[in-house]
Amino acid sequence: MQAQIDQYTNEINAFSPANADELEAFRIKFLGTKGLIKDLFEEFKTVGPEEKRVFGKVLNQFKQLAEAKYSELKEGLTSETVNPKSEIDLTLPGDGFEIGSRHPLSLVRNEIIDIFKRLGFVVAEGPEIEDDWHNFSALNFPEEHPARDMQDTFFIRKGEGTDDIALRTHTSSVQVRMMEQGKPPFRAIMPGRVYRNEAISARAHCFFHQVEGLYVDENVSFSDLKQTLYHFVQELYGEGTQVRFRPSYFPFTEPSAEMDISCTICKGAGCNMCKYSGWVEILGCGMVDPNVLENCGIDSKKYTGFAFGMGMERIANLKYVIRDLRLFSENDVRFLKQFQSEII
Repeated sequence: MQAQIDQYTNEINAFSPANADELEAFRIKFLGTKGLIKDLFEEFKTVGPEEKRVFGKVLNQFKQLAEAKYSELKEGLTSETVNPKSEIDLTLPGDGFEIGSRHPLSLVRNEIIDIFKRLGFVVAEGPEIEDDWHNFSALNFPEEHPARDMQDTFFIRKGEGTDDIALRTHTSSVQVRMMEQGKPPFRAIMPGRVYRNEAISARAHCFFHQVEGLYVDENVSFSDLKQTLYHFVQELYGEGTQVRFRPSYFPFTEPSAEMDISCTICKGAGCNMCKYSGWVEILGCGMVDPNVLENCGIDSKKYTGFAFGMGMERIANLKYVIRDLRLFSENDVRFLKQFQSEII
């Protein structure tokens, strides 16, 4: 037994593993449940009483040697794996940090807000769940108006008359709340999400984003409206962008107009975005109807005002040439990464 222990001791002292697999083989050979040390302890049982004291001490020292050698090699091998000196290449570039990106609608929203803030407009917000009064009645919508129909509006509770509760169909409801709760003058924009019961396609969605504006004061005229929107277009799309107003109808403004700009994609030459007309409609606007002012407790003989509303998706379409509205809500990282340069 002594000769075996001496042989194994020399083998342990000379052992130097090249990798973790060789170290594991060493552990199994000497310290495993079927290893050599266990075999030696089994053999020790057959040693005579007079020799057990001597061989017992030698056997315990041998076991401690094997365990210490394994622990030392394991610690060294782990340290070398974590910090492999031989594999460090100081010429390699460092690990890059991936830059996040803002959503294109957020970029457009922030730019619109910045433009109107420079004109003295403040930002106002309101609830997305509205009653009939703030969403329809106060804005001069007659009861038979198509916008009240279930085909256009997501009703949460369909009651009798003004008891209806629905997801707001426009952010004009915020204008009503502002005029009810304060006194003129008002100069504010209302960005937010709105909902309409429409089939989802490349050109329409059941929810989208609007920015509406309101200016109410004494002696506010249609020329003030035109100059404000003209300045907004030049700031957003650049000088030289042409603007035209077309007569239209909205229940809450009179007179009303739709505003077109020269197509920013084809520069007026004609493309599928502008339907080969050279013009793209971006917003509706008009002078606040006197009935709306009176409904909100404002003297329409003393005060006048203008209002406008635009879809942020349409603004983003023209600014970034995005042809499918569904991309805005699909959270495709490949789509969002295209806007990283916009925040640097």
